[in-house]
Amino acid sequence: MPMRALKLIRTKSDYEEALGEVEQLWGARRGTPKGDRLDVLATLIDVYENEHHPIDPPDPIDAIKFRMEQQGLVRKDLEGIIGTRTRVAEVLNRRRPLSIGMIRRLHAKLGVPAEILIHAT
Repeated sequence: MPMRALKLIRTKSDYEEALGEVEQLWGARRGTPKGDRLDVLATLIDVYENEHHPIDPPDPIDAIKFRMEQQGLVRKDLEGIIGTRTRVAEVLNRRRPLSIGMIRRLHAKLGVPAEILIHAT
């Protein structure tokens, strides 16, 4: 069965058609014609979804708390990153914005994406 030419996804119908084809191609080996087509379709779908169904970035403080939970950290563990115990409490209770230095340290030490943390300033 010959493959149809790839095209931009502009409508919901185009989108659903692309999803159906991805489902058929799922599991195709990378570096093969089907695998390459799957990669291109996934990219086109991603562009369409980002344009038509954007996802708001997570709240910076919620992202910090989530990462703390993932890593088994407590507020005291943030003192070396954010500052004093009082400063940590102010930041986590949203009474003090993150400084550029805090953002850099949180990104470096906890791995929270800087793009997410910047939205707190």
